[in-house]
Amino acid sequence: MTYPEVLAELIEEFQDIDDKMERLEMVFDMADEVVPYPAERWDDESRILGCQSEAHVHVELDDGKVLLFAGADAKLVQGLMGILSIAVNGYAPAQVLLLSPGFAEEMGILSTLSPSRSNGFRNMFDKVMKDIRGLQ
Repeated sequence: MTYPEVLAELIEEFQDIDDKMERLEMVFDMADEVVPYPAERWDDESRILGCQSEAHVHVELDDGKVLLFAGADAKLVQGLMGILSIAVNGYAPAQVLLLSPGFAEEMGILSTLSPSRSNGFRNMFDKVMKDIRGLQ
């Protein structure tokens, strides 16, 4: 699959890291990429089911482009949200809906995570895609 340039560069950057702990540190750094979704707005509709942390996402269109707001009580989850934000923010919904969670596998982050965290990322991805479809 052909990825947007910024995501392709991020995939390459992660692939260059051999050490799992270093890769996890980079995931933590990605937390800064999140457009914050304030905790006072968290509700059942924004909750990511199946995530072992308290995690919430909200998707809007800004001038016809996807804008993902996210928040979590765990820095690792916030980092995963940052990666997903890079993958979707600023792109047309039709373009975003072409993505699969395979980009995270290519990065090597899913094999670095525990099975429950990996599953949580997939649930997050699925919820964001469902919410984007609902905006169209």
